[in-house]
Amino acid sequence: MDFLPVTVEEMKKRGWEQPDFIYVCGDAYVDHPSFGAAIITRMLESKGYKVCFIAQPDWRSTADFTKFGKPKIAFLVSGGNIDSMVNHYSVAKKKRDRDLYSPGGEGGHRPDRATIVYCQKIREAYGNSVTILIGGIEASLRRLSHYDYWDNKVRRSILLDSQADLLMYGMGEHQIVEIAEALESGIEAKDITYIRGTVYKTKTLENIYEDYIELPHFKESSKDKKVYAEGFLKQYENTDSVTAKILVEPYNDCYVVQNKPSFPLTQSEFDYSYGLPYMRNYHPMYEEKGGIPAIEEVKFSIISNRGCFGSCNFCALAFHQGRVIQARSHRSIIREAEQITWEPDFKGYIHDVGGPTANFRQPACDKQLTKGACKNRQCLFPDACKNLKVDHSDYVKLLRKLRDIPRVKKVFVRSGIRYDYLIYDKDETFFNELCKYHVSGQLKVAPEHVVPRVLNKMGKPSRQVYDKFTKRFYEINKKIGKEQYLVPYLMSSHPGSDLKAAVELAEYLRDLGYMPEQVQDFYPTPGTLSTCMFYTGLDPRDMTEVYVPKTPHEKAMQRALIQYRLPRNYDLVNEALHKAGRTDLIGFEKHCLIRPKRDNKNTKPKSVNKTKQGNIKKKTIRNVHKKKGAK
Repeated sequence: MDFLPVTVEEMKKRGWEQPDFIYVCGDAYVDHPSFGAAIITRMLESKGYKVCFIAQPDWRSTADFTKFGKPKIAFLVSGGNIDSMVNHYSVAKKKRDRDLYSPGGEGGHRPDRATIVYCQKIREAYGNSVTILIGGIEASLRRLSHYDYWDNKVRRSILLDSQADLLMYGMGEHQIVEIAEALESGIEAKDITYIRGTVYKTKTLENIYEDYIELPHFKESSKDKKVYAEGFLKQYENTDSVTAKILVEPYNDCYVVQNKPSFPLTQSEFDYSYGLPYMRNYHPMYEEKGGIPAIEEVKFSIISNRGCFGSCNFCALAFHQGRVIQARSHRSIIREAEQITWEPDFKGYIHDVGGPTANFRQPACDKQLTKGACKNRQCLFPDACKNLKVDHSDYVKLLRKLRDIPRVKKVFVRSGIRYDYLIYDKDETFFNELCKYHVSGQLKVAPEHVVPRVLNKMGKPSRQVYDKFTKRFYEINKKIGKEQYLVPYLMSSHPGSDLKAAVELAEYLRDLGYMPEQVQDFYPTPGTLSTCMFYTGLDPRDMTEVYVPKTPHEKAMQRALIQYRLPRNYDLVNEALHKAGRTDLIGFEKHCLIRPKRDNKNTKPKSVNKTKQGNIKKKTIRNVHKKKGAK
């Protein structure tokens, strides 16, 4: 077992004169199943194909793209595990200092819009004499026309801008094998119009032999926000393999056609994909440069499932992985855990067992896998569907088996616990065992907000559901004699959140006695319902108007309100309270957020609780919840 060839010398050492596929990636080369590039390349290798890997090529010339020569079958191009624009820029559109998917965490190793740039360089070198396939999160979420936050406009399908021959969307295991076999058999890329989970371009629609939905013409959707919202809703409602139809998007000189999504993996297929011979680490060529930081989060973690029927409006998971839960078998997961225990630097701790949502292990209901599946029902929003199956028994059995593995001291669950799904379970076995065995002192959960009108636009459950979960969490911990705490993730400036809503959230935090160290501004990324609201100011589900905070100054005020105790935020909080008509929260009373300004302009007023900034950072969640959680 070894890494795939990254040099011509390594290719020839294997006795190859020409690779079948060359994978070009915006990330450094990490051969671990948490990295999409590793899954696709190992899948091809397992089917007998010769695959070489070009990681983070120098896009300023064609030299890196031609070092292996022309592939026998095709180039595969991906921007990496994260959209390259999200990777490069903060929500404030400021350049990030670090890139966790690059050697030593150093930035500057990939271009903006990496998928497009790499494809253009391949075309520059080889013209139309090679086939180019694109995939990964960047291509998947930009497969049709999409609002681009960084350009602040609607861009056309990335298939057109990249000059690629075919686009794969979703996770890709099914598609890549079908495409490889078709190309190897002599079928030209332009004639591959029938594979699920792909997008192709065509001059005519004569090759479509079943019902399809025609989206608005790109010219109209790129200029009219209402038209864009209507078109996006059609995309959003056609992401499930069972209910989706083919989508056709007209352009001036062609059509872009999205085939139905690929079917979810069966359990045996899922096991096969994650049982391939991964090296489970970054390539040794990065050792002198400090390695690849991104591996640290996943090296001793295990992916147990895929998909999410929670479907939060700001999350693109349903758009990329689908809503149907796919789960690996216990045997497959335990085999991987046993393999992890023999890693030289394993200390006895499995950091996570989960996926997009850790405690989902089966489809939402029986209907979800049939033609009767709901097209636009969110299974947990605004409350739990009456058909929802709430059952943690399989997950409990899995975690118990993992705890019993020799050399394993502790098994943590750190990836998104869906707290509403958990609190709906009348059998508290998992809740009790989660607290007793699988929390590392703090459990991170994501209520995101507390104001009903904002939660409605987020697709998140009510505050009452979160409060019920919180109460029970502390009751269980008290019962088992553990001092453990919840860390709530909160989001500012989501569509629907005005200053008054931000003030209500600040009041909630005041009553809780908690101030988060970090606050996430809403980030409008392609493929989400919330991004559509951000761009259009409309909720595409009912076309009602939505308030959208867009100016940097208002976003700063909303963010400051969540951290109102920090002295540096005083002026922003003071301004926000005046604009929101909530000057009742400026004063010396217990309920006030800040004190009035002093007459002396050269001095800054102290915060209400007199806490200095340095002490705030030291204040632990232990102190925050000690009084609140005991009730």
